[in-house]
Amino acid sequence: MKRRAVKDEKQNPNFPKNPNPKPSKLDIFSSSKRVFALCLVFRMANSLMIQTYFNPDEHWQALEVAHRISFGYGHLTWEWSKGIRSYLHPMLFVVLYKLLALLHLDTPWFMVRAPRLLQSIFSSVGDFYLYKLSRRIFGQHVAKWTLFSQLTNWFMFFCFPRTLSNNLEAVLTLVGLYYWPSFKDSSRHVDMANRKWGLAVAALACAIRPTSAITWLVLVLALTCLLDWSVYGSWIFVPLNFLKFNFLSSGGDYYGTHKWHWYYSQGFPVMLFTFLPFSTVGIFQSKQWKLSGLMSWVLGLYSVLGHKEFRFVFPVLPIALMFAGYSLARLDSPSSSDSKQERALGARNKCPSKVQLAILFLLATNIPMALYMSLVHQRGSEDVMMFLSKEALNNEVKSILFLMPCHATPYYSTLHRDLPMRFLDCTPSDEKGVIDESDRFMMDPVEFMSDMVKDWSLPSHIVLFDSQERLLKELLTSKSFGEMKRFFHAHFKVDRDLQASVVVYCLMVK
Repeated sequence: MKRRAVKDEKQNPNFPKNPNPKPSKLDIFSSSKRVFALCLVFRMANSLMIQTYFNPDEHWQALEVAHRISFGYGHLTWEWSKGIRSYLHPMLFVVLYKLLALLHLDTPWFMVRAPRLLQSIFSSVGDFYLYKLSRRIFGQHVAKWTLFSQLTNWFMFFCFPRTLSNNLEAVLTLVGLYYWPSFKDSSRHVDMANRKWGLAVAALACAIRPTSAITWLVLVLALTCLLDWSVYGSWIFVPLNFLKFNFLSSGGDYYGTHKWHWYYSQGFPVMLFTFLPFSTVGIFQSKQWKLSGLMSWVLGLYSVLGHKEFRFVFPVLPIALMFAGYSLARLDSPSSSDSKQERALGARNKCPSKVQLAILFLLATNIPMALYMSLVHQRGSEDVMMFLSKEALNNEVKSILFLMPCHATPYYSTLHRDLPMRFLDCTPSDEKGVIDESDRFMMDPVEFMSDMVKDWSLPSHIVLFDSQERLLKELLTSKSFGEMKRFFHAHFKVDRDLQASVVVYCLMVK
């Protein structure tokens, strides 16, 4: 390890030197096992703190699919009938669900928490390999600050333990980059085993999410084709269908579009948040153009697409945080300009150094943001399903109607009871200009509901946002529905009118 650090310093004249080169026995960074243990404990605690709703795909494209395979009931969205999703990622949670059922642990708490706990294990592997990659390229001192940046960034805390395929893609990207020959200590001596590992991990990332090919530009493994053939029942080449829909036909634009510069002007800066200036400075200080070029390539190519989401570029966020770690390491390095004078003055006047101010600034801005987004903002969607799952467990729920934008809550994967449920459909129409059911409801809830009640079987429970409840309350009351429970959801609007709370109405027994 010491030899490698020395070698890195010689190769990179800007390499920040470690002010404490001799680690103590109690130093968490004294062994790789301790570092991984830190990452694992942190991410598991992190996963238990996630109590908010972020993106429908976390539930509807992973857990819902896995639940259907494991227990025989669950909803498959239109993407699965079109063959543009692979079963490889949901299969991870199929194993988990089967284990929970075998141990009789498929209770409401475990059904909600266990998938994110499993993802937290994968995420900790990603954290650990980012640390290893940073140590390989820049040395131990930078690696410490890179891990600090990774664990304290608000978006990483908010997103990484979630069961999105993008998160597993990010983990595999970090593992693959670590084994990739271009980032080895010396390009002259390439270990063929490591090259194979790099190719295998890159291919697996593409198999789980085809857009990972933007990063890797390699062919996917045959494994995904065989797996999808066994489940779909026919030969389906998911990567081709996925790319045709999202890239060649702009099918993703159905869910909204953004300006071409959105990732540069809003998306990625919001994800980096107050780490942005440190990452920017670190890019130029480190002169590691291969990695910064990779980030630019991914952001640039995704910018071509009309439909944009934070999670699409999530796999390159750790790379940006590595550059932030480099910048922080420079501030903490005794070799940095005027650092000796500053340390002497700091000791004499008891004033915080630049690196201490930077740490305070980053923690003071990222921790409140991480906690608010993980514990408060948009938690009603999760709380209401946890409540209904407990009610269903006690046979208090017979059927549920969701009068809200489609996929606004988890579904069978959280309820875990084979009861009739209905939500407003938003399957894209093959005909242009046709408005889906969900949008028709949002445009005029009263008219939509008036038509619905003419021919419906009364559900025992109705779930809706307060913004629509105000319009429908009189109609619901006339049909013998009364308010049962109200859950806080959000303080501010995101892409629609303010949805401050989620309300449950139940059919009153006469």
